[in-house]
Amino acid sequence: MSRQKIPFPVKVPFVERLGLELHACSNGASEVRVDLTESHMNSWEVAHGGVVMTMLDVAMAMAARSQNLDGPGVATIEMKTSFMRPAEGELRALGKLLQRTTTLAFCEASVVDAEGHLCAHATGTFKYVRALPAKGREIKPLQRRDNDNP
Repeated sequence: MSRQKIPFPVKVPFVERLGLELHACSNGASEVRVDLTESHMNSWEVAHGGVVMTMLDVAMAMAARSQNLDGPGVATIEMKTSFMRPAEGELRALGKLLQRTTTLAFCEASVVDAEGHLCAHATGTFKYVRALPAKGREIKPLQRRDNDNP
């Protein structure tokens, strides 16, 4: 996978705030990275499970969208996560699209540390959506990234 960071195709402020970086996204695969800082840690000074789960979720979502980045977004329908070991240092989440239908994507992802040790694994189901219903009759469109203002 690429060592060079690429822009996320959609704007997700939470992901940006965590400092997650997209390094690959094509052909049913993705790679998301983060170099852990103090703000990512739990009380044992290792990655908080929420950070690891977010990496897994984003890696799977990007793998689900990787064959059509200009197409619909995805919403997580369900996710199962297993934690194998504490996650420390630079982490990589490797996402893979296992199967897709017109409306659903079935994915998996793993988080590994800099030495390649498996820290966590997840499977997930994602629904392809163009917009989300909001209060009243309002529709919330997918917030695509402005290529002139990444």
